[in-house]
Amino acid sequence: MNLALGTIGVYLGVLITASAVATLVAGLVNRRGDLLKLTPWFAGSALLAALLACFAMERALITRDFTVLYVAHNGSSATPALYNFATMWGALEGSILLWTLILAGYTCAITIRFRQRLADPLVGWAMVVMFSVGLFFFGLMGSAANPFRAFSPPVGYDGPGPNPLLQNNPLMAFHPPVLYLGFVGFTVPFAFAIAALVTGRLGEGWLIETRRWTLFAFAFLSLGIVLGAWWSYEVLGWGGFWAWDPVENASFLPWLTGTAYLHSVMVQERRGMLRVWNLSLLCATFALTILGTFLTRSGVIESVHAFSDSDIGPALIGFFTLIVVVSIGLIAWRGDRLRSPGRIDSPVSREGAFLGNNLLFAAFAFVVLLGTVFPLLVEELTNRKISVGAPYFNRMVGPIVIALLFLMGVAPVLPWRKASIETMRHRLVWSAWGGGLTIVVAVALGATGFAPLLIFGLGGFVAGSAIRQIVLATRRQGWRGFVGRANGGMIVHLGVVLIAVAFAASAAYSHQSDHVLTPGQSATISGHRILYISSSTEVQPQRRSDIARVQVDGGKVYTPALRQYTAAGQVVGSPAVHTTVKDDVYLTLLAAPTHAGGAVTIRVIVEPLVFWLWVGGGVIFVGAFLSAFPGRRRNPIDPVSAPLATPVVAGGPPPPDADPDLVGAGDLS
Repeated sequence: MNLALGTIGVYLGVLITASAVATLVAGLVNRRGDLLKLTPWFAGSALLAALLACFAMERALITRDFTVLYVAHNGSSATPALYNFATMWGALEGSILLWTLILAGYTCAITIRFRQRLADPLVGWAMVVMFSVGLFFFGLMGSAANPFRAFSPPVGYDGPGPNPLLQNNPLMAFHPPVLYLGFVGFTVPFAFAIAALVTGRLGEGWLIETRRWTLFAFAFLSLGIVLGAWWSYEVLGWGGFWAWDPVENASFLPWLTGTAYLHSVMVQERRGMLRVWNLSLLCATFALTILGTFLTRSGVIESVHAFSDSDIGPALIGFFTLIVVVSIGLIAWRGDRLRSPGRIDSPVSREGAFLGNNLLFAAFAFVVLLGTVFPLLVEELTNRKISVGAPYFNRMVGPIVIALLFLMGVAPVLPWRKASIETMRHRLVWSAWGGGLTIVVAVALGATGFAPLLIFGLGGFVAGSAIRQIVLATRRQGWRGFVGRANGGMIVHLGVVLIAVAFAASAAYSHQSDHVLTPGQSATISGHRILYISSSTEVQPQRRSDIARVQVDGGKVYTPALRQYTAAGQVVGSPAVHTTVKDDVYLTLLAAPTHAGGAVTIRVIVEPLVFWLWVGGGVIFVGAFLSAFPGRRRNPIDPVSAPLATPVVAGGPPPPDADPDLVGAGDLS
């Protein structure tokens, strides 16, 4: 039954999305409004098809239906309920299924939000793009990534369960869905960008239409990346949270280009500049989400985060190539209409700072992309494996991060067009005091080294700038001083500062040592006393655990463990972390006792300020959501936000009563 339901859901999705693309294109080309009004039916049906497929997969996992090959390879009767539920996105085919469900959800949400404007060609072509992407992913599930292949299990068969690393921490249940909400969410602004290029409505209206959706995608992607770092920190036992792993980079690349877009789009809205650049950034962001999908799901890289070898690599790289070619072709086609009416009057202005910010983000993305893809190209061309590790990334991105932090502190206080020296001196007082006091406090607490102190000082500089803006906004607007793009953006900046300072402190001041201890023995590291109390063995259906009981600083007892998973035959470390606002004491059991009362080997890592990294991720998420809501009421006759009175058909003239300056500038956000 599960096979039948899932297969029906997948092929219904293929049929519905293919029909939607054909119908909407016919409606747009032939100016058939009745066909365009079928969009809600197609969107709702595609969502139901995806839900049916997901229901069938979850039902198969919960009932341990090993006649489904995916369940036979990834399910087990011994897997705990939470991890059994999360197994749907724990392997290749199930992850594509989750991706498709979220995409169908976004498509339905866009249809509902713009239900009054379905006859507008801009919305119509955007929906064509959304359904086309949906058709690709439904098609993947109907071919190379079919999650509902049949299997004939022998009598008494029980599956191996998910990868042991994926059933060792509850974050597995939350990190991938949140990350996918960000990845897939960038389909929305990409769809409207392509629609603007197709229809020729290249003013600033389509930017407003997608602003809120882009911010939501950015918020979820930011939170997903931080949750992934937290999962790595809590599960892998190495004491770190970011290793420039290719799969980590795959999620970071669209974040970089998406962040650049969120800054440069303000220049276009305010001054009508950077049109080609903003379109290119949006198309690049979506293309990088597909490239990231290729890296994680094609088997071309070896990573603890990556999925196994598969046959979907050619399809994904082909789709990526199609996106790049179509985007570049459309931008070239509309080149004459993309000329910016404005120009930068002075580099010492907000638009000048945003342009510098974008160039730095572009350089950042290029460095990360080069370090991620170059080894793959070398292996493909020479059949020789090379690796690009953390030293390359740290050396290359360090100066970029420093420059970005400086601009984060300066840009918010700069006026548009041109800034005077007197204005800069007055507005940067808070920032200067914030940076100086931060360095003084850091040195007083024992911080040393030029690089970390520079990061701390720049962090205080940025925080001073952001707090100044928030204080001024709350004085003028009350509680609304915390919402709106500018004010919420300052909260995002505070989150970035927390992450940058935590990252710098952890990299510069962490301490590590290994200790062989017998019961009752203790060790001291960086002022923390570690007392080994005893050990025990715990047997569960899916694993056997050797557990050490360790007391930290005379307080709580922690239990780092070594877990051997029966089906996989794999031993996985399970670290324990003592967390305070000052530092973490990270405990990893390296060797269990060989006999009762025997010695254990425990690795102790003291990581300063890591707690603030997770807090910073939450602050970025909150700030991005606050940015999506207006801080103050717009003037309803503002030409940028006024909606079109009459839909304009692609290729046709505007209605006789339409203001030519308003064509294509409807506020659909």
